[in-house]
Amino acid sequence: MLRIRIAAYALTLLACALQLSSRAMAEHDAVTPVPKENAGWMERHESFNKRVAQGNVDLLLIGDSITHGWEGEGKEIWEKYYAPRNAVNLGIGGDRTQHVLWRLDNGNVEGIAPKLAVLMIGTNNAGSNTSEEIAEGVAAIVKSLREKLPETKVLVLAIFSRGANNDDAGRRKNEGANEIIAKLADGEMVHFLNINEAFLDDDGALPLDVMPDLLHPNAKGYQIWADAMEDKVAELMGEKE
Repeated sequence: MLRIRIAAYALTLLACALQLSSRAMAEHDAVTPVPKENAGWMERHESFNKRVAQGNVDLLLIGDSITHGWEGEGKEIWEKYYAPRNAVNLGIGGDRTQHVLWRLDNGNVEGIAPKLAVLMIGTNNAGSNTSEEIAEGVAAIVKSLREKLPETKVLVLAIFSRGANNDDAGRRKNEGANEIIAKLADGEMVHFLNINEAFLDDDGALPLDVMPDLLHPNAKGYQIWADAMEDKVAELMGEKE
């Protein structure tokens, strides 16, 4: 009887250990919503909330500094392609998946029903997360968008290529995440689009005249981005017959 009790106790401990391990895996930082302790970051976040409270939002672009850059190097292209579509830029420099998750939970999409949300996030996670964790963070964002914006289609863009060539560790990590992220598409409300080849030359190198720092597009890069996803954006916004 004592042996049976000991065995049962051991099994209970093992089950608890496995449960804790599983919970720890599920709660890694890429999927744990958190704000940045930065006044400028919070100011921009609150400016998003004020903008969406005004309504008239048909298109969202959500992400980090690469999306934020539509207000800089990509400004003229934004005015041509997205301003007429009542677009709102929800990009903040330096954001990782966990920061976007927090923003979505704290007002960035409250009270609106856009036709489309375009998401491109994850490259800032490459320094501290695995490809699998990055993909889980992106998946958590998509889940949040679907719950908060049930009438909004979601276009998930592959995380952009970075680094000089295919030997770059960050690029390889992003590509690993992209392989997983692609599976989020259901062909109805969630779609996936990989436009990375549009930025690269035939050898897979990232030209400096497109992304001078091998991460952020310049004006030429933003034009490539806009052109590469235009057909899909028009389709998902119901602009094509």
